[in-house]
Amino acid sequence: MGYQLTGRTVALTGSTGGLGSALARALRDRGAYLALLDLDAERVTAQAAELGPATVAGGWAADVQDFGSVQAAMDTAAQHFGRIDVVVANAGVGAMAPLATLDPEVAARVVDINLNGVWRTFRAGLPYVTEQRGYLLAISSMAAFVHSPLNGPYTASKAGVWALCDSTRLEVRHLGVGVGSVHPTFFATPMMDRVHSDPAGRTVWAGNERGLWKMVPLERVVHDIVTGIERRSDFIVIPRRNALFARIPGVIRPLIDRIGFPGRTVVDAIERASPSGWNG
Repeated sequence: MGYQLTGRTVALTGSTGGLGSALARALRDRGAYLALLDLDAERVTAQAAELGPATVAGGWAADVQDFGSVQAAMDTAAQHFGRIDVVVANAGVGAMAPLATLDPEVAARVVDINLNGVWRTFRAGLPYVTEQRGYLLAISSMAAFVHSPLNGPYTASKAGVWALCDSTRLEVRHLGVGVGSVHPTFFATPMMDRVHSDPAGRTVWAGNERGLWKMVPLERVVHDIVTGIERRSDFIVIPRRNALFARIPGVIRPLIDRIGFPGRTVVDAIERASPSGWNG
């Protein structure tokens, strides 16, 4: 029968973003109650109202860079619904610039949100998930295995998320809690719009229109994530054909470097990059 979502409460960070919004709708369609967490209180409250009455969807402001903020939101959501069964750590950001010129504060922020933010989210939700013998899920990326140029803090943070999930799984398995990580390839979101509007991003990824870096539909990503939750999966790669890249990265890494970033691609991208991580 799998892990039925109907009547279970799912806490979701980064809920108003591109993936967060689509995932929230899909989870609600499965009958899940939603504890939506994001930075902007007004936006997340409006999002919850669109998804149903307060009995099935609620929104709370939470900053994953602040453990107290995440814990307070998680505690309030748990009190509101009476339980939290699943926590999805989805909040994330990126930047497009090389080590030599990227603003150190930008680099630190990317790692803090993408990696430390997952730790804070899991830590705040774990007591409630443990009560329900539930499930923790983090949104990582294929970047955990395919380490692209001009994305050092991002790829490092996503690799760290994968490692964090593996370590946490060992720590909580005796409690009946499952832990999974999601590793999608590129898909359409406002973040990808920003990549494609940035000169350095366009140079590295060529619009993600073909080849190794071709995007997959957002609907495919959401479907596979929800299915992964229902299966309490340890490891979700989207699309599945990319599992090879995930499982043997050391073997194929040189080949990916040659095919994915040929000629002057990286040099040209570096020349077009902004120290802020984005042009404009």
